Amino acid sequence: MTYDELTERYEALISRPNRVNADRYNGIYERWENPVLTREHIPPFWIYDPNPETNPHMMQRLGVNAVFNSGALLLNGKYTLVARVEGCDRKSFFAVAQSDSPTEGFRFWDEPVILPDTCPDETNVYDMRLTQHEDGWIYGVFCSESKDASSKDLSAAVAAAGIVRTKDLKKWERLPNLKTLRSPQQRNVLLHPEFVNGKYAFYTRPMDDFIDTGSGGGIGFGLCDDIENAVIDEEKMTSLRKYHTVTEIKNGAGAVPIKTEKGWIHIAHGVRNTAAGLRYVVYAFATALDDPSRVIAEPGGFLIAPYGGERVGDVSNVVFTNGAIAAPDGKVYIYYASSDTRLHVASTDTDRLTDYVFNTPRDPGRSADCVRQRAEFIRKNLEYLNK
Repeated sequence: MTYDELTERYEALISRPNRVNADRYNGIYERWENPVLTREHIPPFWIYDPNPETNPHMMQRLGVNAVFNSGALLLNGKYTLVARVEGCDRKSFFAVAQSDSPTEGFRFWDEPVILPDTCPDETNVYDMRLTQHEDGWIYGVFCSESKDASSKDLSAAVAAAGIVRTKDLKKWERLPNLKTLRSPQQRNVLLHPEFVNGKYAFYTRPMDDFIDTGSGGGIGFGLCDDIENAVIDEEKMTSLRKYHTVTEIKNGAGAVPIKTEKGWIHIAHGVRNTAAGLRYVVYAFATALDDPSRVIAEPGGFLIAPYGGERVGDVSNVVFTNGAIAAPDGKVYIYYASSDTRLHVASTDTDRLTDYVFNTPRDPGRSADCVRQRAEFIRKNLEYLNK
């Protein structure tokens, strides 16, 4: 294949229209048929040397394995994603893709994000959550991974929350990593978009080590005085891990909370164990406007789970989100990755999302109580239908 043919194929993919998957109706959101970002959305000149003299067989020189877990925001009227791009070498980096449409036509900027290289031990970075803060900055909080020097295990790692800020997603300032005095490691950290009691507020995920949450009870919440040297002492718990639920093994903050009249709506991820391994889903809950750490609504079960081809990929049976856009017209676009391979979108609106979060029953916690809950629901519906 020639470079021109590769470019033609790439342009056809970028211009491909997307449409709602009508087979997956649930009234809460619409799933869209095509992923919004995949490794095929990477510009050919990121992967191929177009010069036939130095690349006579038109081979990939720097391959890309996956494009997934993306932060999201509206920037200058454009739907903007800062995606995690994983090379064939397993290293991840960030890249900005934009479109005039929330569901199709995303095109990467010519070059990926070049973060200030201030952490010599940092080996990998990924899963940036983007917050447009009321202080005027756009903050990116991401996982900063380093080798665990205390262990001979080559897979042993240490996770920290890296922090950068920018005004345009082009020039980035690296700030010191977040310090949590009572938690040895942190992943899935998210910055709240407003000051809380005059302080910066973070949603954290306390961890005993890189994979296991250990004594970590769920999604935490902590305040710090200075974002330029962010230190959190006490972490209050918000959405808790619970036995035999979608958050049994671990959970973590996802998209920036959406402010509504009834509360802050959170779109997070939860993990449970199965005979086939860990299963990641997306779930939702709400916290109080006057206290974003206090949960006031938590519908039972998941919001989004892997479906069909979404279940297959590098890490199967996974959906994960770290970005959503609440548009000025009330529409909400949830960007979620499947199986650590590709990025999808589900669309809804603040009215439906609020209805779902505040009017969906809670998980009663036991099978006996769940079946009673469903039976009562059925009886009420039949009574209405038989009027």
